[in-house]
Amino acid sequence: MIAFIPVAGYATRLHPVTLNTPKALLQVGQKPMIEHVFEKIAELPGIEKVVIVSNHIFFKHFSDWVKKIQSNTSIPIVLLDDHTTSNENRLGAIGDFKFSIEKEKIDSDVIWVSGDNLFTFSLKEMQQDFESKRKDCVGCFDVKSKEEAKKMGIVTVNSDSKVTGFVEKPANPLSTLASCGIYFYTRETIRSIQNYLAEGNSSDKPGTFLEWLYKKKTVYGFVFDKPKDEWFDIGSLEVLNAVQTRFKN
Repeated sequence: MIAFIPVAGYATRLHPVTLNTPKALLQVGQKPMIEHVFEKIAELPGIEKVVIVSNHIFFKHFSDWVKKIQSNTSIPIVLLDDHTTSNENRLGAIGDFKFSIEKEKIDSDVIWVSGDNLFTFSLKEMQQDFESKRKDCVGCFDVKSKEEAKKMGIVTVNSDSKVTGFVEKPANPLSTLASCGIYFYTRETIRSIQNYLAEGNSSDKPGTFLEWLYKKKTVYGFVFDKPKDEWFDIGSLEVLNAVQTRFKN
């Protein structure tokens, strides 16, 4: 299994904080955000390598971080430069995924974890669920509030946990299950990325691929719902400040 962490966005909503520092390298507690993500991935068995894709502007920032982390882990880390230089010419998350698949010749199962996520739960049970079912799986977190759900990509599932719908920032949410930027994809699904893009679908947000995918094959939702589970979508300065306060120590 290959792990994929996209961090090539420009986080314009967090300006001026992200003008000189990429969002995923902002400090949360004693380490940058991406390090929290990497540690969760590193707990999983069978990870062959971690592929991280950055834009050109912040490539050196991530390169310095990778050098530090690589000395403390046996998991190979591959850092790719997508050669984009602005929000206007970015490839988008799916575009970066395709770029990484081609560059690294990825033909295996993949766990995708968005680099601007922050969560306290383990990914081990979700991995076990994916491997037992051999079906694509999206990680979900119940944000409890319809008002919060309006700001996020919202998943609906049936009684068997099969995904029955996905809407980005719905005006009238049918559920409060937010996609938390964590996906397990089979090798077969990885091979379908090219088809998805060839049909003219968006290369930007990962949720648009999920919306396309669940209509073509079975995708399961895995809900992180243990009492101490926490998940933060760091899309605004307000949430960033709250998270930095929460993880201050």
